[in-house]
Formats: sequence, structure tokens, C-alpha cells
Amino acid sequence: MIFLDAAATTPVRKEVLEAMWPYLTGEFGNPSSHHALGESAANALSAARATVAKAIGCRPGEITFTSGGTEADNLAVKGIALARRARDAALNRIAISAIEHPAVEESAHYLERVHGFVVDVVPVDRYGTVTPEALRSVLRPETALASIMYANNEIGTVQPVRQLSEICAEYGVPFHTDAVQAAGWLPIDAKELGVDALSISGHKLGAPKGSGVLYAKGRLRLEPLVHGGGQERGRRSGTENVAGAVALATALALATSEQSERADRVSQLRDAFIRTILETVPGALLTGHPSQRLPSVASFCFPGTSGESVLLELERLGVVCSSGSACAAGSDAPSPVLTALGIEAEVAQTAVRFSFDSTVTAAELEQAVDAVAAAVGSVQGLGKR
Repeated sequence: MIFLDAAATTPVRKEVLEAMWPYLTGEFGNPSSHHALGESAANALSAARATVAKAIGCRPGEITFTSGGTEADNLAVKGIALARRARDAALNRIAISAIEHPAVEESAHYLERVHGFVVDVVPVDRYGTVTPEALRSVLRPETALASIMYANNEIGTVQPVRQLSEICAEYGVPFHTDAVQAAGWLPIDAKELGVDALSISGHKLGAPKGSGVLYAKGRLRLEPLVHGGGQERGRRSGTENVAGAVALATALALATSEQSERADRVSQLRDAFIRTILETVPGALLTGHPSQRLPSVASFCFPGTSGESVLLELERLGVVCSSGSACAAGSDAPSPVLTALGIEAEVAQTAVRFSFDSTVTAAELEQAVDAVAAAVGSVQGLGKR
């Protein structure tokens, strides 16, 4: 099997398993307990927090451990918006891009539906880029928060986050970015990016599912989603997942140390893969920005096919990939991300995404190209019968 669905999840790294194992076995204490076993867990949690903070370029107190990227996004969008409006009732608008992950999009629409916020959607160009002008056009004095993802999970387009955050700073609007896909591939130093909040998911980096992080600038108030014992400095109650925090910290530290080398190597493989697909598969349409894209994502539409049929044929040929966001699996509706780019719904339904982890090889991608050409040809042939 050639696994080309790393944007959905990645295998747990051996180093990560080894680091977390003690906290799943003998070191099982509750970090809030005031005895030796609890203190050992608390020390491990503190060390994990410091490791994550170093990778993001912030203070340990600005790190909140969550159950994953979805919770981190929810805490950022709901937590910041509700806390700001509690202090100023006029702050009742939220700006998000037209291609946000559902964790951000649905959080914003929840606030609209239940709490009376107005959601302002920032349009994207045909490559999925949010331009500074587009963001500026929707910001208002009443904007409580802007949330624009760092890199898109379906098409791989990377946003000019630094420019966007600077515009928000001009307006005094906190800026959150979903960096779930970017972490490990792009620099995530919060100060360099100029962001006020940033979300990460562990299982995209080689940690187990169920671990995530929200960075939120120290002065930024957050209304918690989960109430109870006041853990995580009151931002997320509940006994902390110590093993998960250790795992995420280990995976993030490894990915950060390898980031430059792995990004350069995989970018070259990605470019060769894209070029060969476009040369080999008649009618293949690259989606997303041609150059400002994640090293790990190559996404296409294959007009005249069914994306799901191509996926099934590829799996039969030993290549595992996806039709877009794993969080929308099972839906036969065209991707809102692709339609936001101006791609017709019928064409959007032919989408296939190939996403690579750091271990992908040139030989695997050469085999994958042959499989794609065969799969698309087979599906198109069936459609003509």
C-alpha cells in the first residue's frame, strides 16, 4: 500500500510512543494530585508545555492542551469572541475565510445562530488565497475576531498570514490561525507570524489522535468551553491527558527540528508529481495555488470522472488517498472549498487529494502516477459505455 492521505492522519512515531509510554503505565498520576505520583505527572505536563511553547515561540503559560485541532479551533473562535463581547457588547462580528475548516466555520455559525453574531466571509481568489485587500474589505469596528487558516487542508494553499495579521492589528482585531496542516511543514513562530492565537493537532504530526494545542497570547481573554476544576489556567477544565501532551510535544519538537529539510525534499517530490500528473492524465486540473502551497499536498480535479470512483480504483491499485477533507467523509456534495474557488460543482465532485508524510519516496510517487493514469482512464472508460 502507498499511503498518500497524510493530511487526514499520520502514523504514530516510534519516538513518540516511547516518550508517552511511561504515562500510560507506571506514571499514571493525576497532575492535580498533591503526592509524588501526581507531582511526577505535573512535572511531565509542565515539561511538555515548555517544549510546545519553544516550538511556537511563546511562553508556556500561553499554551492550552486540548483534545485536538477541532477543540482548539472551537476554543479560539468561541472563546475569544464571547470574551470580547462580554466586555464590549458592540463587538458582534466575526471574519472567516470562505475556505475555513468546518471546526472554524461551524463555530462561527454557532455564534451567529445562538448568540446573535454576524459572520463576515472573506472571499478567496481562484487559487484559494485570501488577499490583504479582501480581508480589509470585511473588517469593521464591530469585528471581535478574524480567523484565517494558515494552509488549507484540501488544496494546500498557504495564506500570507503575516500580512493578514498586520491588517488585523491595525483594526485592533485579534487574529487566529488554524495551523493544523501547516505545523511541521511551515514555520509556526507566533511572533514572526504576528498571530494572537494558533491551533495545532497532534495526529497530523505523528502523535496519537486526541491531542491538540491552542496558543493564545497571554493578554487575550478566553471564555472557556468546558467548566469544572479550572485546569489549564481556567481555559479548559478537566484532568489533563498527560500522555497525550507528552506525545504531542515530542512529535512537534521532532517535526520542528526536521521542518526545513523535510519541506525542501518533499516539495521537490510534490512538484515532480504534479508535473507528471498534468502531463500524463488528460484534462487533469490542479487545484490550489501553483507555488504557494504546502509541500505535502497535491490536489486535482479529473473532469469526466467521479472522484469517489477514482478513489476506489486507486485503492484497488494499492494507492490510498482522499477526495478532500476527512472531516467531510461520506458526503457526496461538492466541496465548498472548491466551489469557493469558482470551480463548477460538477467538476468539484471529481476532486482527489494526494497528501504526503515526510517518509514518502520518489519511487512511491512514480508508482502512484501510473496508478492515477490507470484509474482515471478506467473510470472515464466506464462513463463512456
